[in-house]
Amino acid sequence: MSELDQVTLNAGDKAVALPVLKPTLGNSCIDIAKLPKETGCFTYDPGFTATAACKSAITYIDGDAGVLLYRGYPIEQLANQSSFLEVAYLLMNGELPNKTQFDAFDHEVAHHTMMHEAFKNFLGGFRHDAHPMAMMVGMVGSMASFYHNTLDLEDPEQRRLAAIRLIAKVPTIAAACHRYSIGWPVRFPRNNLEYVDRFLHMMFEVPSEPLELPPVAAKALDLLFILHADHEQNASTSTVRLVGSTGANPYACVAAGVAALWGPAHGGANEAVLKMLAEIGDVKNVQSAVDKAKDKESGFRLMGFGHRVYKNFDPRAKIIREMCHQVLNELGVNDPLLDVAMKLEEAALKDDYFVQRKLYPNVDFYSGIIYKALKIPTEMFTVMFAIARTAGWVAHWLEQQEDPEAKIGRPRQIYTGYDKREYVGVDKR
Repeated sequence: MSELDQVTLNAGDKAVALPVLKPTLGNSCIDIAKLPKETGCFTYDPGFTATAACKSAITYIDGDAGVLLYRGYPIEQLANQSSFLEVAYLLMNGELPNKTQFDAFDHEVAHHTMMHEAFKNFLGGFRHDAHPMAMMVGMVGSMASFYHNTLDLEDPEQRRLAAIRLIAKVPTIAAACHRYSIGWPVRFPRNNLEYVDRFLHMMFEVPSEPLELPPVAAKALDLLFILHADHEQNASTSTVRLVGSTGANPYACVAAGVAALWGPAHGGANEAVLKMLAEIGDVKNVQSAVDKAKDKESGFRLMGFGHRVYKNFDPRAKIIREMCHQVLNELGVNDPLLDVAMKLEEAALKDDYFVQRKLYPNVDFYSGIIYKALKIPTEMFTVMFAIARTAGWVAHWLEQQEDPEAKIGRPRQIYTGYDKREYVGVDKR
């Protein structure tokens, strides 16, 4: 970035010249760092929707044009030609690996997949019906207790190794949480399998017989992981960066990201899609549901339609829609809720109300349907998101550790409480 222009802000009788930073792509940013010192004023921006909190070279989004780039590569190209593990390498390192680099990365990830045996004892402390995301927050955070005294955040190699451990172990932890919740023994990772296949075997394989998976299952899941790997400064990534700004252990930072992702307005959206489909219940109710969604007085809205960032269309949804239909066709799944989903998609895409407002099905809509078709429990949907987003979280954490401008996060506030007042003893109140 270079400071090419400036703007002048008038605050009372003071005029302050503020530099304008020019990004590689996207909107220019006014640097307000000296505003409080020059004027005594702060800025007010609820949700930080108009504030850039950092400089980053990882992901770029143009919501109006429906563009998503990882390290400059269009998501469409990566989805069509790459793999999740290669994308994870790209996000971490900034460049696509050659074959030697990828083989070394793949080998390293594969040989950090095991959990410490003490994790089993930790799992046993949870109720069997605990939400898997609650278990994920605790389990990922507990990794800090295994890798704390030996972690020097000043050492780039130790930071890199922490990122590798997270990418490798989060799927193992996720599968263990699922199996614990249904009373199955935890499966060890089979390192002769590729990343996504290895996870699916840990999820579903039983000791009594080998697991045979249709090829489309791993293909679809790998694609979903690519599409969910990163999404710029979203709520969970910003949380990882905020916690990371304190110098906290990286495993604690990612555990905080998992907690933020759990919210229904963020990573829990695809779980909300399935709950909505269950509420609709039958294909014959789809049209009435569409009509209710158009009625502002009904209080009902369709989950998985439209996107806060993408004002035109979600480029990830265009990619995953094709895979969604491929999965349903190849698996021949007979599930009334999936019939409701396809009927709902058809109705919304044809309805002028949704078309004019560009309320198209988004990635959460299609990912929920795919997970359902792959027999992944609804309460595990956000966990799947967490596995994928771990690649983005560690990339942002690594970038932050090398940023010479990084400071501890300290948002300001507009105080709306009482003015100063005097304490009154209890006998006079």
